[in-house]
Amino acid sequence: MGWIEGLLEIAVMVLLAVALPLVVRLERTLAAVRRDRAVLEGSAGNLTEATRMAEAASIRLRAAAEGGGRQLAERLAVAEPLRDDLRYLVERAESLADRLEALVSAARPLAQDLPPADPPATPAFAPAAEAGRSQAERALLRALGRGR
Repeated sequence: MGWIEGLLEIAVMVLLAVALPLVVRLERTLAAVRRDRAVLEGSAGNLTEATRMAEAASIRLRAAAEGGGRQLAERLAVAEPLRDDLRYLVERAESLADRLEALVSAARPLAQDLPPADPPATPAFAPAAEAGRSQAERALLRALGRGR
């Protein structure tokens, strides 16, 4: 039995010699897995924190949007009567402009039939008042003055 024991011991030593590099490589791989696991757990913690922060930001954003919507609704409620007033004033101005245009059209033939009149005596402040008016205003005032 001596030589069988020797052969078995040699076989065990050969198997141990072959297994030793495999064990070292396995240990390195396990160490890397442990490191990656710690990093992964840290990343999961960071992901949880980022998710919590994103939820808080979305809640703040929703609150800001609702506040902005309320402010906009309030301003619209204030602006609607003003819009209606402006619409009414524009309609009245259009009707007055139409009447004025009709009067000017009716006065033009009458103004052409009249001989040119001497300009009325104007007070000393009239040139300053004339300077502040546009050419269209002056022409309209002259046309209306002749139509009388």
